[in-house]
Amino acid sequence: MTSGTLAQRLRLKEADFTAIEEAVRSAEAATSGEIALAATAESHDYSFYELLASVLIGALSFAVLLPLQNLVHTVLTRFFWEPALWQTTAVTGALSFGITALFFLAANMPVIDRLIIPQAVRSRMVYQRALRHFVESGTYATADRTGILVFVSLMEHEVRIIADTAVSSKIPQEQWDHIAETVAAGVKNNSFKTALIEAIDICGSLLTEHFPADQTNPNELADGLVLLEES
Repeated sequence: MTSGTLAQRLRLKEADFTAIEEAVRSAEAATSGEIALAATAESHDYSFYELLASVLIGALSFAVLLPLQNLVHTVLTRFFWEPALWQTTAVTGALSFGITALFFLAANMPVIDRLIIPQAVRSRMVYQRALRHFVESGTYATADRTGILVFVSLMEHEVRIIADTAVSSKIPQEQWDHIAETVAAGVKNNSFKTALIEAIDICGSLLTEHFPADQTNPNELADGLVLLEES
């Protein structure tokens, strides 16, 4: 999925990215804290689960088709004088393989992925991907350890906020989780930009309360929303 497609799914236009960046800049003006934003189409490729589900569907379809051998044989008599047993079995196997292949292709659809991939697995992958970006983006390395990352994973319908050590020592994770729920609701209701800017403002207020800006207050992280193309 390209970043352009992800932006469309989040209903973001060029002006929205500018508004989000300005919201972060404004939120950080009165605090030494840093707010990083990132979104991805999905946090993992989940190919193992897609393949496993496809194989199980194929095996189930073969089991369903086996009792219908006589029907398959009758259909084949229209094309062959007297179909052999192996031909009937081969057709049944081919049909099962076709169903397996079609389901594997369909499994790339987000709605199918959410059905076949366990919730616990999806949540774990989102957390791992968010933690990875927390490190890669340098959010973990601010001078006062006051960075936070707001991470959106679209397919999984999950938002995670990861706070660095100085922040987590003063602000409980429950508050960040509540803000994450606000953003997730915005994605669901097609009002992502509005919900994200609201979350940015709340994050800014919390950070300002506990980490007011000093005289220098350098901007250590990029202010805009980063769209991640790969899991």
